Amino acid sequence: MRKKKNGFRRPVIIKKKQQQQQQQQQHQPTVDPITGKKIPKSFVFSRGKLPGPLKQLQMDIRKLMLPYTALSLREKKRNNLKDFLNVAGPMGVTHFLILSKTATASYLRVATTPQGPTLTFKIHEYSLAADIAQSQLHPRCPKDLFKNSALIVLSGFVSGDLPLRLTTNMFQNIFPTIDVKTVKLSSCQRIVLLNYNKDTKLIDFRHYSIRLQPVGVSRRIRKLVQSHQVPDLRNLQDVSDFVTKAGYGSESEADEEAATVTLSSDIGRVNRASTKSAVKLQEVGPRMTLQLVKVEKGLCSGEVLFSEYGKAGDKGKSDDEMQDSQDGEDSECSEDEGQDGEDPEGSEGDEQLD
Repeated sequence: MRKKKNGFRRPVIIKKKQQQQQQQQQHQPTVDPITGKKIPKSFVFSRGKLPGPLKQLQMDIRKLMLPYTALSLREKKRNNLKDFLNVAGPMGVTHFLILSKTATASYLRVATTPQGPTLTFKIHEYSLAADIAQSQLHPRCPKDLFKNSALIVLSGFVSGDLPLRLTTNMFQNIFPTIDVKTVKLSSCQRIVLLNYNKDTKLIDFRHYSIRLQPVGVSRRIRKLVQSHQVPDLRNLQDVSDFVTKAGYGSESEADEEAATVTLSSDIGRVNRASTKSAVKLQEVGPRMTLQLVKVEKGLCSGEVLFSEYGKAGDKGKSDDEMQDSQDGEDSECSEDEGQDGEDPEGSEGDEQLD
């Protein structure tokens, strides 16, 4: 008779990884050391039924808001806004980003919890992160790209109008504040750029990754230092040919003075302190073109402080009523009020919101 071989069972690594992620999430700071306020955290979800591309846009926005967001937030059709508010309080969530779709347009609402205000943006155009990566010859997405929150840069928001001031304050408060003197350069991996065009009243929303390259060092040398691999020297007569053939300092784009900075600390193996490095931005996505169409004093309700279609100062109407008053203009889907909902479910991604 054959003897049964005692098979070796590998330990379950997934559970260990989950425990490590939970421990890292528990060690995340909850208070901003600069302002003394709570670090802004967000929920990104939808109201109403979304088509496939908008669902992917929702996931892209969740990744953009990492690490202080619920990446795996699960919602049900019967969940209403009060359900999200009930969950947001104990988790310290400060902002809602709500996507919705009508027959003719898509909308993004950005709201401060628990009492507002709420800014409603019409999405004129958008591109997914996957589309942008597919259009690039060498897409870049390091594994630690979303480990730290993105920096926020606002351009063109110089007017003193109330809508622009509210928009500026809203987007500035969504991301944690940084101190230029004490911030670690290695944590500055991403940047969100919002550019306002006063002529068209449109906001260009862009998301980039930040890349540093030492000035005067060839691409082949950089790859040699970063990859830790022995180069192929079979077709070369001398080691010096490896350097000279690489075109030492030939990358003119990286050597522009306007795009170079002097580092105060080491970043990686190539960029050393007190040396010049070129700063390059590579788009990660998503990309959106937004237009502010409504500002409400409360959380998706209350007095209308600004409206692109109607009169400001009126009490907040339901989205269906606003759509009738606009003579066919686009509006938001109405919230599910008056129905008893359930708390939205979440998996690991929600545990970082403790």
